[in-house]
Amino acid sequence: MRTGSEPLTARSALRTRFWLSVWGLVWALFGTAVFALVGRTGWAVACGVLAVVVAVDMGFIVRHIHQGPHYQPGPDIPPYNPPDRR
Repeated sequence: MRTGSEPLTARSALRTRFWLSVWGLVWALFGTAVFALVGRTGWAVACGVLAVVVAVDMGFIVRHIHQGPHYQPGPDIPPYNPPDRR
């Protein structure tokens, strides 16, 4: 049942998200290098932009991991209960 508080009580698997970002960054850098070598400048630029976006996202993920339980609550921290609607 939806309570409407899901965005407030959602928990993110930050370490999984980090490793998926690492995987995406490796492929974006590989794509940038390969497309640059074969002369596909447009695709190389697109992969390079994607690599920058992934790197910035990884920075945010690492920042949230370092901030601790405020952004990454453990299973022992109960979710926030929304106020009753009257």
